[in-house]
Amino acid sequence: MSLYDDAVLVLKGYEDQTELCQAYLDHLAEHPDGLWKACGAGHITASALVIDPERGRVLLTLHRKLQMWLQMGGHCEPGDASLADAALREATEESGVSGLALLPGGPVRLDRHPIPPPCHCHFDVQYAVVAPPDAAHAVSDESLDVRWFGYDEVPEVADESVVRLLKATRARLAA
Repeated sequence: MSLYDDAVLVLKGYEDQTELCQAYLDHLAEHPDGLWKACGAGHITASALVIDPERGRVLLTLHRKLQMWLQMGGHCEPGDASLADAALREATEESGVSGLALLPGGPVRLDRHPIPPPCHCHFDVQYAVVAPPDAAHAVSDESLDVRWFGYDEVPEVADESVVRLLKATRARLAA
């Protein structure tokens, strides 16, 4: 199965955020290259919130270009077999944490947001990954810093999209 086919299948199976999900599917239908950074109309990205539920904390990155605390994530690459694989790869690369495990159940949220030029829009498919106990992290080239934050600290440092992702992730963990 191609990454494009996987993305369509994942989005068709996603049962929340119905209107936004349809916008993602419409984007892919209109842009066969809609998964790739080169698509000028915007593109699908994959991200993952790194969470340590035992300690009630999340690992965020201070994004070098955007200068914001965010979940790990980024552009799909030709070697990615699925959106979940892309999210896990990005989380591992940007956090330096090995042994991350995807939270079951597929994407946790969708978040469409504008990006400064040359990108126009990211159609982000957001997952969550669980860090192993005592996970060691590292700062990547894309980050200024990587740091653990308690659940209650996230609204103080991150924007509303990260807060919504954390809330949805915690709800998934509690289910």
